[in-house]
Amino acid sequence: MSTATTEAHGARPEIVLSLRGVSKAYGEGDSTVHALRGATLEVAAGEMVAVMGTSGSGKSTLLSVAGAMVDPDSGEVSVAGESLVGMSASARARVRRERIGFVFQDFNLIPALTVLENVTLPLDLDGQSRATARSEARRALAAVGLRERAKNFPDELSGGQRQRVAIARAMVGRRRLVLADEPTGALDSVTGDRILKILRTLAEEGAAVVLVTHDARHAAWADRIVQLADGAVLTETRASTPDALLVGDAR
Repeated sequence: MSTATTEAHGARPEIVLSLRGVSKAYGEGDSTVHALRGATLEVAAGEMVAVMGTSGSGKSTLLSVAGAMVDPDSGEVSVAGESLVGMSASARARVRRERIGFVFQDFNLIPALTVLENVTLPLDLDGQSRATARSEARRALAAVGLRERAKNFPDELSGGQRQRVAIARAMVGRRRLVLADEPTGALDSVTGDRILKILRTLAEEGAAVVLVTHDARHAAWADRIVQLADGAVLTETRASTPDALLVGDAR
């Protein structure tokens, strides 16, 4: 059920991702770079949020903090109600395996593994039985229209197909949070729209989806657009239709 539907029925949607007053800096002294400055963001189950901003605005760091890959210097971060601050490396790895799916522009598939093995990998690492992991992987591949490609290797697929495999890997095991970093950047517009439609469907099925993009047309698939500037959330835009989001971005 989407966030809009949940709100229409009077229920408060579950907050899957919460960042409150998050700051992160790299380097020391005069070379210090403040990647995030008190950034605050909440993403609910069933919601897709697009994050936009110029190069160096903090988009990648925000995803890294949200994805339990980097600890913030200050502030609070939680995923599905579990605080990430102060977690051990092994505990963060568990959260990533169980609750977070990542989709990158360059796919990050392992060339030596088949499509099915790539999608199965997170469940294998999590100790799932071989039968359960393969069943879940086939379900995810079917959802992105690639079940018949299970025995192929990544270099036998088109760019759009490889990105759909990456999405299948991100959704296998029904992860609660999906983080997508410029997932359509290397794709043509038709293929890119197909990828965005899949991400939109994941949100409608209950996941919290965060999409980093520089393209307002891609951001229009989201429920909200968050603009980052100098590591802080500058503005948030809500709209009922993609066209309204595009108009708002153009002003």
